[in-house]
Amino acid sequence: MHSPLIDGKGARGRGRAGGLRLGDTLIPEVVSVTLVREPATIARRLPAVQRRLRRTPGRLGLAMAVLIVLGLATGLAGAIGVRQRIDLINGATARNGELTVAAQRLYRALSDADATAASAFLAGGVEPAAMRERYQADIADAAAALSIVSGGRAGGEEGDAAVAKIAAQLPVYTGLVETARVYNRQGVPIGGAYLREASGLMRSSLLPAAQSLYEAVSEELDDARDSAGAFPWFAIFLGLVTIAALIVVQRYLTRRTNRVFNVGLLAATGAAAVLVIWLAVSAVLAAGRLDASRDEGSAQVARLAGARIAALQARADEAHTLVARGNGAAFEKDYVEVMPRVTQLLVLDGADDATQAYARAADAEAQKWLEAHKDLRALDEGGQYGNAVTAAIGTEPTSTASIAGKLDAQLAEAIEHNGKTFTREVDSAAGALTAADIGVGLLAALLILGAALGIQRRLAEYR
Repeated sequence: MHSPLIDGKGARGRGRAGGLRLGDTLIPEVVSVTLVREPATIARRLPAVQRRLRRTPGRLGLAMAVLIVLGLATGLAGAIGVRQRIDLINGATARNGELTVAAQRLYRALSDADATAASAFLAGGVEPAAMRERYQADIADAAAALSIVSGGRAGGEEGDAAVAKIAAQLPVYTGLVETARVYNRQGVPIGGAYLREASGLMRSSLLPAAQSLYEAVSEELDDARDSAGAFPWFAIFLGLVTIAALIVVQRYLTRRTNRVFNVGLLAATGAAAVLVIWLAVSAVLAAGRLDASRDEGSAQVARLAGARIAALQARADEAHTLVARGNGAAFEKDYVEVMPRVTQLLVLDGADDATQAYARAADAEAQKWLEAHKDLRALDEGGQYGNAVTAAIGTEPTSTASIAGKLDAQLAEAIEHNGKTFTREVDSAAGALTAADIGVGLLAALLILGAALGIQRRLAEYR
């Protein structure tokens, strides 16, 4: 059988020009020699490497290389991990905190706009200027909050869908309200139908979309907080492996040289221990502050915002019941179902003293509202519609409008207080990691330098 490495004359591996012939290709002799000799060269070098590693200088050189690699890996893993957590706290967590507040503002503004529009309609004719201004402020606030969450691309695909729905249907809602307002000023009864249609759009589409957006943004906030508070297991593991390797090398040197201490390696071990402790302590402190930002901040804000929105929904139900003039049983039923949620959400576990005080004051106003609402319904059902309207939208301290306003004010102050707590705890979490990345890098450099100098001095004794 003809071999591609044998030319036509049967000479193995040699062509006319002096070289290996591979098929029709002639490989120069110099290359062929390299190809043939390279495995042999490697094979000859392996025993030399093995012999070198059997000797103390070779082993010390290998130990120094391993310690340098471990020091670099530990320093990089620790510093990069700290930097990433700082970025999450200052960037993602702070950003999502702002977006969560904006989503709450959006939900609250939409709910208050619905309640205010219904209350203004009850006034008949030209509505009070204060109510008109409040409704317009709510719509403007909703638009501003929508712009913030839209620009921040909050909540992923679910958030984008909710934003698109609200952006498309909010003008429809305001158009229906304006139509109802025009007919109401003219005394045309059909205005009430337009207002009910507007409220139906708000409750069936706008508010559920706002709730979906808020939940999506809150989930992003929780994910960012969990990532920022994650413990640096990998960097800690590398640090412990490095400390173990330093101890093994020092024990080996003690046996070989009869010297108990090696200043360089001792310094490297100390630097590695401080590095590991710094990483662990700073991570634990940051995680604790982030947990506090949830338990004492965002979690309380979520419950208080839920109570505030439920109260606004109850306020809208109360007004729409009167607007319907005897056909508002569905709204009254909703009021009866919503009000218990207000008091339930005001039971705050883990809240600080100030928040508890706000919650108690708000609950007291809710109880007053329930009693005033009973009187209002008695007036309406007793044929005193005008007095019932006055009891609902009047400025007297006993009117449900005044009581609901005080309840809303207490909840607003509580939300602001806990929002500040959230910001303070997040800032404290970032403070726990301040300069940790720089410190870890410097300690890793000291570790590497100490290990290299400590072993190099022993190597010099063998020269």
